[in-house]
Amino acid sequence: MGRIHRTRRDWVADLALFLFATCFAAVSSQSIPVPDGLDPLWRDVDQVVGGLGCAAVFLRRRWPVALAVTLLLVGTQAHYLTGPAMVAVFTVAATRPWRITAWVAALAFAPLPVFLWQVAELSEDRTGSALTYFALIAGTFGWGLFRRSRQQLIASLRERAELAEADAELRSEWVRRETREEIAREMHDVLGHRLSLLSVHAGALEFNPGASGEEMARAAGVIRESAHLALRDLREVIGVLRAGPEESERPQPDLADLARLVAEARATGGRVELTGPPEGPAPPPVVGRTAYRIVQEALTNARKHAPGAAVAIEVTGSPAGGLAVEVRNAPPPRPAPLSGAAEGEAAGQGRGEGTGAGKGESARQDRGEGTGAGRGESAGQGLIGLAERARLAGGELTAGPADGGFRVRASLPWPATDIAPVTGRS
Repeated sequence: MGRIHRTRRDWVADLALFLFATCFAAVSSQSIPVPDGLDPLWRDVDQVVGGLGCAAVFLRRRWPVALAVTLLLVGTQAHYLTGPAMVAVFTVAATRPWRITAWVAALAFAPLPVFLWQVAELSEDRTGSALTYFALIAGTFGWGLFRRSRQQLIASLRERAELAEADAELRSEWVRRETREEIAREMHDVLGHRLSLLSVHAGALEFNPGASGEEMARAAGVIRESAHLALRDLREVIGVLRAGPEESERPQPDLADLARLVAEARATGGRVELTGPPEGPAPPPVVGRTAYRIVQEALTNARKHAPGAAVAIEVTGSPAGGLAVEVRNAPPPRPAPLSGAAEGEAAGQGRGEGTGAGKGESARQDRGEGTGAGRGESAGQGLIGLAERARLAGGELTAGPADGGFRVRASLPWPATDIAPVTGRS
């Protein structure tokens, strides 16, 4: 068995128990009935054995069971080992399993039946001394068992506290992860919309170098405004992240903001038709915000993957009947057939010749951008985020090709308890 490391507290406890065993032996030596005819040498040996038993108390942590068994057996012949035996029995009862404790207790009380059988023949002093011994041993076992139960209770409470702390940490980590995912969805929805508008006008300037100064100025103004709004939205989202949900008062969009969203899309030349939202009571804020984000992401995807295609938005529903949001875009318009010099120029661009704008457009088409082919790869993450957002709101979302174009449809719950009217905001 390896060396046992004792702390300062352990040394203090062992020293206190050694002093207890020594003092108990010294105090009880006058009351121990010793036969009158006992040889003086045997008396000296008895006292030396008692001293060694007291010193053996320091071995109780290394060999508690062996020490208790030895002291109990030798104590049947020696007269000064009651104190050390009590310490050893206490150690066994407080630190060892129930079965081992029961075996040691059986050994300690094995002489009791013999004593009860001979009690009538014993003197009053020997009877009183024996009863006191058994009472002390029984009390020591009881105190050790109480100590062990208390230690087990403390260990159980400590384990529960650690488990509760670990559970609280897990829940805190889950909340942080949910917050990060919510912020990521928010940034994707907000910045994706703004940057797609910026990309449309930047692309128009790139592929139309012969535009008039007025058109270029108007496109540059829209680019500047879109970049400004994107930076503002980014600052607002980062402000929410820094301040926390308790301090943030950032207004969240809802169904009333759909008209403004459609107006922004139309200002960039998009052909967008809006049907709805229904008049009367407004859905809960979470449902309205989810519907707004679905329309916003669908418009962003339509601009990216079907530029120039007509988009139809339909928002219908009623309290207790649910809210339905559907966004459909037609196939992107096919370019007009070229002839003559224009056809030759297009052929040169197809071979990689011509302007950098043509090369950029050709490269984008080769990658599948601006067509339905690229939608599944680049828009997948946005659609996954929308599906998750709809699920968190208690609804569901489906998306896929339809009639040569693409359709996004969401069904959201609408409890009949909210009665705030829907009013457009610009």
